[in-house]
Amino acid sequence: MQASSTTAAMASLRALPLPVLVPLVVSALAFLVTVLRLVLRRQRPVYLLNYSCHLPDVDRQVNLEVCEYFGLKCRRYSDDIADFMRLIYSKSGLGQETFAPPFIFSGRFDKTLAFAVQEAEEGLFAVVGQLLAKADVTPADISVLVVACSMFSPMPSLASMIAHRFKMRPDVKAYSVAGMGCSAGTVGIDTAARSLRCQRRPGYALVVVTENTSLNWYFGENKHMLVTNCIFRVGTAAALVTDVPARRADAKYELVRTLRTHHGADDAAFHAATQMEDERGNLGVALTKDLVRVAGAALRRHITALGPRVLPVAEMLRYAWRVARARAAGNRKAAAAEVPDFQRAFEHMCIHSGGKAVIDAVARLMGFGPAVVEPARATLHRFGNTSSSLVFYELAYFEAKRRVRAGDRLWMLAFGTGFKACSNVWRALRDCGPDADNPWNGCVHRYPMPLPPPSKTHKPAA
Repeated sequence: MQASSTTAAMASLRALPLPVLVPLVVSALAFLVTVLRLVLRRQRPVYLLNYSCHLPDVDRQVNLEVCEYFGLKCRRYSDDIADFMRLIYSKSGLGQETFAPPFIFSGRFDKTLAFAVQEAEEGLFAVVGQLLAKADVTPADISVLVVACSMFSPMPSLASMIAHRFKMRPDVKAYSVAGMGCSAGTVGIDTAARSLRCQRRPGYALVVVTENTSLNWYFGENKHMLVTNCIFRVGTAAALVTDVPARRADAKYELVRTLRTHHGADDAAFHAATQMEDERGNLGVALTKDLVRVAGAALRRHITALGPRVLPVAEMLRYAWRVARARAAGNRKAAAAEVPDFQRAFEHMCIHSGGKAVIDAVARLMGFGPAVVEPARATLHRFGNTSSSLVFYELAYFEAKRRVRAGDRLWMLAFGTGFKACSNVWRALRDCGPDADNPWNGCVHRYPMPLPPPSKTHKPAA
């Protein structure tokens, strides 16, 4: 029966006119080639097995009173500068339980390499040890190590410090990433995933992101450089990603997509956040008044590239219709201000929470309501600006609130110096609640806090 059917089909094809047969055969071959290319190019899935966020000891907590005491005792600031920092702190969105580096509590008011190393080791070693223990992975299993810290790059490197402490194998591919700013956490995930997929055999990648303020604490009088003293705080996160198929059942999330865009060709974007010395030689990080505007412009270009890859077709059509209608009405400004509704693409969003003004700007540009930016505001209030690790503290917030369900889509978005933007898109593989080391355990019930008043001016912010 089957042979006769095949013979009849072949006879029918031969009976077709040549002008019809040739395009049909070409189309069939093109379809087969396309399918083969997709199969051959299909990348191995990458999973987030687990992650950990560092929660420093309670004796490292810093509030306004501690900040004022330090400022007065170090005798480096005039009354005018002290008043300025007090004003910035009061409007920053930070709470009274953030964490400061060790030298703040030492009684010594000098920035030293020893304090910077101590700050790095306390966060890195604690968070990596916690993660390996709960993920059931040994240091010998790790084939890729990515460590990111923007403002501290010692020798041996931070990656070498971790490899030495945890006795990692000699063929581990170690990457030390510096100067990436707050985007380093999402960039590190992208780097680890690409490195894993380049290996012949599946393996594990450890991504560790931190920041170090000890050597970059600013003792001068440049107000653009004083802002970092008021909002940057201690924080470290570690994530374990893998492309081992057998670990999918244990993983929390699958990496769906990454996107990195760089806007450093623009002068204002390049100089928006810069490590520099002031006129008296004091080292620090200057955050210009242009930073919020630059972040908004970079975000608009970034979502223009990301939108077609993640948004439903229906939302893209609605967006196109709104833009066309505004243009037809002659209102080009309104057409340019239109953005797609990204809430149709994601259930959860870890929005860069580098500062209150930045959160406000993102919310205005994207049309996000208070519920969407709640995790960002809560993270800024509880932990301050911890730079590259911020998005992981926000992810921990979602899990502490028990909001993540299997199949949920999650967007991590972070900005960095240079100026750059990076997105990680995840899909939850199971319902995710808080782990025993979740940094929000014991305090998440206090959030969300009452909303702060909206930003009226574009103050410098991280």
